[in-house]
Amino acid sequence: MTDRATDASTQPTQPTRSTGPGAGIALPDLAGDLGRLTLGLVSIPSASGSEGPLADAVQAALEEHPHLEVLRHGDTVVARTHLDRDERVIVAGHLDTVPASRRTGNVPGRLETREGRSVVWGRGSVDMKGGVAVALHLAATLTAPRRDVTWVLYDNEEVVGERNGLGRALAAHPDWFGADLAVLGEPTGAGIEGGCNGTLRLILHVPGRAAHSGRAWRGVNAIHAASTLIERVKTAPLRTVEVEGLAYRESFSAVLVEGGATTNTVPDHCRLTVNYRFAPDLAAQAALSRAKRILAGLDADGDEADPTIDVGSGTVAVELDDLSPAARPGLDSPMARELISLVRGRGGGVGPKYGWTDVARFCAAGTPAVNLGPGDPMQCHTDDEHCPVAQIEAVAHVLRAWLA
Repeated sequence: MTDRATDASTQPTQPTRSTGPGAGIALPDLAGDLGRLTLGLVSIPSASGSEGPLADAVQAALEEHPHLEVLRHGDTVVARTHLDRDERVIVAGHLDTVPASRRTGNVPGRLETREGRSVVWGRGSVDMKGGVAVALHLAATLTAPRRDVTWVLYDNEEVVGERNGLGRALAAHPDWFGADLAVLGEPTGAGIEGGCNGTLRLILHVPGRAAHSGRAWRGVNAIHAASTLIERVKTAPLRTVEVEGLAYRESFSAVLVEGGATTNTVPDHCRLTVNYRFAPDLAAQAALSRAKRILAGLDADGDEADPTIDVGSGTVAVELDDLSPAARPGLDSPMARELISLVRGRGGGVGPKYGWTDVARFCAAGTPAVNLGPGDPMQCHTDDEHCPVAQIEAVAHVLRAWLA
């Protein structure tokens, strides 16, 4: 993951144009073909932390349309209509991607035909420049929607939460984000996915005692000790929880193991990173306590909020690396029910979002939010990431009908 060493208080509110490589890049016509627009977005590299040139291009393209007020905070671009409608909605998407594939080099992208249908191939085509293309296209072409719209294109979604451009802009300019409902263009296969699981990440520092591997009995192997924790993660009592009619499935995974200094030394330290995806019935702190009880080998549903985690080599130090709350489905408002009806009318389904998305930020700010975007979520971050153009067009059609 890429990190950015900037603080929200120092992020510029007004745009600072990029001057490095890629500066001055222009997007295809926002009102034109959605496949070409998505390809244009994919072909501008924008791994987390390097979204500046793409944010510049997005801002410049939106400023061509006089019905929009265009604002900027860091590399987050906001465009708004001011038509004094009775309702306002937010349509949002992130500009960044994970790094390009080392195997396929999937930036720039390309248009392909697969099984008789056109697809956009390349990094971010699914996650989530197809959704960004929909937002930009509609922002440019819906000059008089029946609901006022705030279009939000933001940076640093794919990295640790404190870097998230939406979170920073919400904190700095809450007045930009008042709305009755938010739609996040995360990939859902052109269906509705309500709410999202929460996510937390813990780094466990497992102690040991160094020794020559030829006399291993004189040391304590920290990697071996970590296997106790790995087994507890592997056998964690995971739940499938129904929340407002949607079933959210949890997961608990060991995602990174680091240990050892040389090949002839018993390691005296091991770092184990675990990730818990928890259902929306749990508040963030309750989920954190549950994770710690599991790692301590205790009853997951017990009362201990901060138990000591011990393995054969000693007490494990726990570092909280990330904690992002879950979001409830948010499907019960009249506006949401209308959108669901339109999606179902085109054959789309309604289900839960298992991953974490920024609907949680909108919900925490008091705005119900849903996920609706083109692309198969299983394609996210893959070497062969690709998005059917027909799905991009389908999402644009549904949102246009809902807004216009």
